[in-house]
Amino acid sequence: MQWIIPARLSIALAAAGCAAFPALATQIVAESGQVGPSYAAVAGRVLGASAVIDATIRSATRLKPEESPGLRPGHARFYVTADVGALIRGPAGVATRISYLADVPLDFRGRPPKLRKARVLLFARTVPGRPAEVQLTAPDAQLSWTPALDALVRTIAREVVAADAPPAITGVGNAFHVAGTLPGEGETQIFLNTADSRPVSLSILRRPGEQRRWAVALSEIVDEAAGPPPRDTLLWYRLACGLPPALPARSVVAMEPADAAVARADYQFVLRALGPCR
Repeated sequence: MQWIIPARLSIALAAAGCAAFPALATQIVAESGQVGPSYAAVAGRVLGASAVIDATIRSATRLKPEESPGLRPGHARFYVTADVGALIRGPAGVATRISYLADVPLDFRGRPPKLRKARVLLFARTVPGRPAEVQLTAPDAQLSWTPALDALVRTIAREVVAADAPPAITGVGNAFHVAGTLPGEGETQIFLNTADSRPVSLSILRRPGEQRRWAVALSEIVDEAAGPPPRDTLLWYRLACGLPPALPARSVVAMEPADAAVARADYQFVLRALGPCR
């Protein structure tokens, strides 16, 4: 069976491939009565997009079912043309008017939301050699513009390009625990693997009669005054969303069983303090 595709979409379909269409879907989030996406959700979208665009939809043409392979039930696929209001992140060569494919959810009556004139934030990737075309990166890669969401997206975009931006966590390296002179006293150090090989480590301090304290260091020198990263920052996101759910066995293979057990418990303490990546 062959799909019947309009000529204006043929290039976009060839670039994406039919199997990629679910990743081009989009979700319009209503401004009223709904909680906006979390910091982690927005950070993941910003980091996964080569272009973050503030745009206003100029036109939206609904495609026929035979032109919409891989479309999820309860959704409709549109060929969207939008005017770019601002390029929050991405290459300067993006055109002032762009087009893309978008899957939008239908309401209880089976009708799509009104798209024309809607202001949206797009998380996309550019199409090489075609500055007027973009591809959305995920099913929820188009969000309704709100002042709060716009501010959050811009904050994260600035964090990502900052000179001291924390690297992506790719795994856990060696861990060590040194017991103190008093019962219950000790310190655990856990070294993390990063995408660009920059040093990142966790230190957990135990003292009798005190709450455990932990800190993260972004250099080979551990600052005694350092502490946990503030929640909803890029460093928090890198840790909360990048650390595995348990300390790998290889990280404690050189430790005594008792020290290894303490290191595992301290690692779980850090994960609980960070909270889940939602």
